[in-house]
Amino acid sequence: MNFANSPKVEDLLRRVRSFMDEHIVPRQRQWLEEVHAGQYPVSFMEDLKARAKAEGLWNLFLPHLKDGEPGTRLTNLEYAPLAEVMGRVSWASEVFNCNAPDTGNMELLHMFATPAQREAWLEPLLEGTIRSAFAMTEPDVSSSDATNITTSIRRDGDDYVINGRKWFITNAAHPNCKLFIVMGKTDPDAESHRQQSMVLVPAGTPGVTIVRNITVMNHVSPEGHCEITFKNVRVPAANLLGEEGSGFALAQARLGPGRIHHCMRSIGAAELALELMVERAVERKSFGKFLHQHGTVGEWIAKSRIEIDQARLFVLKAAWLLDEVGAKAARKEISMIKALVPQVYSTVCDRAMQVFGAMGLSPDTPLADHWTWARALRYADGPDEVHLQAIARMEIAHGKERLGSTAAYLNIPPRD
Repeated sequence: MNFANSPKVEDLLRRVRSFMDEHIVPRQRQWLEEVHAGQYPVSFMEDLKARAKAEGLWNLFLPHLKDGEPGTRLTNLEYAPLAEVMGRVSWASEVFNCNAPDTGNMELLHMFATPAQREAWLEPLLEGTIRSAFAMTEPDVSSSDATNITTSIRRDGDDYVINGRKWFITNAAHPNCKLFIVMGKTDPDAESHRQQSMVLVPAGTPGVTIVRNITVMNHVSPEGHCEITFKNVRVPAANLLGEEGSGFALAQARLGPGRIHHCMRSIGAAELALELMVERAVERKSFGKFLHQHGTVGEWIAKSRIEIDQARLFVLKAAWLLDEVGAKAARKEISMIKALVPQVYSTVCDRAMQVFGAMGLSPDTPLADHWTWARALRYADGPDEVHLQAIARMEIAHGKERLGSTAAYLNIPPRD
């Protein structure tokens, strides 16, 4: 494994940093003011997107771009440092058309869409002219295990009819959200992992109702984390994504890159939190000493540096594995970073907030917003506990294969 940036990535990294410094960071306050005033999308987003596209900083996340598709073809490992820079500002990835959940939906459509589906949905998503949502999670079941979902997708002649309730559906409140990729059960009697399918549901289809935009830690996200009902929603059978019964496999293909992208961005946000903490610690005094001269604060800074660097290296390893062997073979490492990185992100933000005192709770720093999202990431794409259980199962299975191999290391006296 070699994690050194190639000259190509170094050039892109310089350009992304320059774009962030010149066009995105100076607009953070304006973004907050417009969003809090109820203006969303913000007035300058389309201009920034057009500028990023013109500068070749577009669709950086997708390794398998085809000739003619807009964007820069990068591996997951190459994309990692760029996503880290984007993660420093919560809304920055949208400017580069690298924002969730659109990235995961583009991955799905890129791999499994028919030519007609590609023309209708993938091409406008790659161009950044529409947004989309992924509707899997449900309020009435533990849908971190996708086999538990209860939404019905029933074949009726040349159509599918959808009935169910979803929630925490990101992007659903965005005015430009034109597509829902809905996961439900087409055959409840099939083997548990072959019951699910995905269908493409255009926004505005009769029977689709956005019930509410659910707040996260009492924080309103303008793009929405919505509760949605599907009541006798009818779409053509041609809107099936992939094959009937392939929904679970499609979800796993989608979530692998999605999870690692969240972790890449989180490293950048945690790095920013540490930088803010250090600056505050060297400028602010309490009880006659600079904050960093108090032992606790110095320890927080040191621990944060260690934890971020450990997490970054682990994310780069997972990205390398994803490139080399694919999401299925790298599933343990992806689960490991998904359980680790949000914890690091949350902890570093919490320390930085404490160093800033009451100011850390205010909108005068980005820390409170980053901490809120870090906490939410411990649920997104599977809660910590599910990933830890999956890791444990894989370790135990590996241990059973090697059962008895540690006997030589035991110092047990022989029995009579």
